[in-house]
Amino acid sequence: MNKTVALYLRVSTEEQDCDRQERDLRTYAEKLGFTVYGVYKETASGAKNDRAVRKEVLKLAQARRIDAVLVTEMSRWGRSTIDLIGTLQQMESWGVSLIAQTGFTFDLSTPQGKLVASMMASLAEFERDLLRERVKSGLQAAKARGQVLGRQQGQNYKQSKFKDQVLKLRETGKSYREIAEKLDIDKNTVMAIIKQAA
Repeated sequence: MNKTVALYLRVSTEEQDCDRQERDLRTYAEKLGFTVYGVYKETASGAKNDRAVRKEVLKLAQARRIDAVLVTEMSRWGRSTIDLIGTLQQMESWGVSLIAQTGFTFDLSTPQGKLVASMMASLAEFERDLLRERVKSGLQAAKARGQVLGRQQGQNYKQSKFKDQVLKLRETGKSYREIAEKLDIDKNTVMAIIKQAA
């Protein structure tokens, strides 16, 4: 089946280049009969959260302009197992595969790829369940220690956050409306703060 693919290449430092990755992936795409939509190169650490070029490739996938993303190996794409699972799930929902030239392949057009997709979904669900249990357990432990959780009656986040600023501005003779505009908050919040302080 002819697929339109984006080649995603990444190196960690400026001293490195993507030439070998590009050469290998072009040869691989040609061998499989894929049409190359574009080549996307990025210099960024694998642990970095903000990878602009990868985001661009994900936008192509979401718009369904490509059928797959080709990488030399999965570590070029995912910065961690959780990140890899997350992006694979996104791509699966768009019907876009992630194909590594070496090793693991997440090709949704194959039975292996579909199996991996369902395993990834199960792992992600398991991780969410573990996280929920940890949060629940932490809250129960805090309650057992006598810690009061959540917003207390009469407590207002905005009022406590802006209290000092509102009162200082009021001392300078500013009106409720002027204070509200200056701090970009509601006039009623200003009135409530001044009323409580009186």
